[in-house]
Amino acid sequence: MTALRGPGEYSNATHERQAILIDGFRYAPTTDLTHNPPYYSDFLERYGFQKVKDYDAYLFDRNGTNISLVARLAQRVKRSLKVETRALNFKDLKAEVRLIIEIYNAAWAQNWGFLPIAAEEGDAIADSLRLVIDPGLVRFAFIDGKPIAVMGVIPDPNCALRPRWHWYGDSDFIRILRLLLMRRRIPFTRGMFLGIRAEFRKLGVPAILTDEIIRYILSRHYQELEASLILENNGAMIKIIKRFGGRHYKKWRIYEMPLK
Repeated sequence: MTALRGPGEYSNATHERQAILIDGFRYAPTTDLTHNPPYYSDFLERYGFQKVKDYDAYLFDRNGTNISLVARLAQRVKRSLKVETRALNFKDLKAEVRLIIEIYNAAWAQNWGFLPIAAEEGDAIADSLRLVIDPGLVRFAFIDGKPIAVMGVIPDPNCALRPRWHWYGDSDFIRILRLLLMRRRIPFTRGMFLGIRAEFRKLGVPAILTDEIIRYILSRHYQELEASLILENNGAMIKIIKRFGGRHYKKWRIYEMPLK
């Protein structure tokens, strides 16, 4: 071993809790993302850790997203490419999550710090999201019957689980009860994953999936969408996000220290 890198979980996959927040402290925590006091970065740097990679989050709201641009791009791609799409089948959630992982592992294989997600880990993810997942916010794309891409947005359970400190207290029981009552009315969402098999990139498939998810969001109660975690050097994705109306609002950092 030559270096100590972190903080983080199993890999640098964007669905896992990792890195420390270094900008955006005034905003509420989002599901499965770290949220720490500002002084954490000072402690790590004084000890000898240095930045190795940053991740960013961008925020969209239903009134500020460039919807017409997304729709035009999607129509252009549909005219030149025969793509079939569908929403997630909630009745077979574990099988659907394993399909997501199959696409995700293939799509992310060459990304910085990535290690493949195991099928059993996918089952655990499915169980953890079962209460809040909205099938209309997860879209698959197929060409000639082959799954080539997936995009997933998750309603943020933190909207209900966040402590509110009323006079009667805010126990785990109260917070879970609040989640059960709110789970179909959660206004905030997180764009949690996007995976496209390498051989089908640069064809515009994400525009189709994005258009379908935006249309679904606008037909429902959702108000805001966070796109995260975005690698700081993913220039193509960041350019698209900004063009569609996303604004930067949070940043996380992964540190590294050589082992001598």
